[in-house]
Amino acid sequence: MGGGLAFVGLSIGIGLLVAGAAYGIGKLAAAAMEGIARQPEAAGNIRGAAIVLAALIEGFTFFALIVLIIALFVLKIN
Repeated sequence: MGGGLAFVGLSIGIGLLVAGAAYGIGKLAAAAMEGIARQPEAAGNIRGAAIVLAALIEGFTFFALIVLIIALFVLKIN
């Protein structure tokens, strides 16, 4: 019984992780576009910072996703 609940919990965790990352990157892109619209001469700096921040968000997301998938396989074996 505990294994089934763990699978449900991990599945919900994966869903929340992906949704949170998508929300974060969406907010980042919206803020970057607003900043570029307000100050077009800073577009290069804003775009560069946005790309780096999006890469950091995706890197954390992939790391957490891999940890959750490994946890799923470990629970499946036991």
